[in-house]
Amino acid sequence: MDHYTYPDSYIRGILNGVKTIAMVGLSPKDNRPSYFAFKYLLERGYRMVPVNPGQAGKEILGQKVYARLADIPEPVDMVDIFRASEHVLPIVQEALALDPKPKAIWMQLGVRNDEAARLAEAAGLKVVMNRCPKIEYGRLSSEISWMGVNSRVLSSKRAQRLGTGVQRMSLGRATLPGAPDASTRPPKSEENNH
Repeated sequence: MDHYTYPDSYIRGILNGVKTIAMVGLSPKDNRPSYFAFKYLLERGYRMVPVNPGQAGKEILGQKVYARLADIPEPVDMVDIFRASEHVLPIVQEALALDPKPKAIWMQLGVRNDEAARLAEAAGLKVVMNRCPKIEYGRLSSEISWMGVNSRVLSSKRAQRLGTGVQRMSLGRATLPGAPDASTRPPKSEENNH
């Protein structure tokens, strides 16, 4: 696979197909990009599992932190790597030792390791490098368009709403525990009549 460009269908397929994401390298500092991405994905209904050996046993955004992927007591669908490129290979090797294996390995912006990508793909996993799932979710759900950013996604269909507010859009998956799914909401015209 060409890891310099990804079709929207490939990215959307991953984001729609995973429920549990282990984020390796999450920082507890609320001004760090990993914290923003973790919080955003958590708010979109993903089960987020923080992995950071220095924070193991503590909680970040109400989620228990684990030292290693192998310590997580539940299956993980995707491993999101917020570590420098030279640290990716051992993380991917650890992910491949999980049973069951995750469906995808995602390397954040600025993170690229071709050897780790080949290893993961040879094991049947999907791989994304040098991209942020937060940004991709926002782009594909049209949330990012509300801020005037060109999402490169054109559609005559109205984006599905997620929760309240115009900046909570959905990729067509169940999100935000307790929030009504956009597909079960009455049409806007009916909402305004109540």
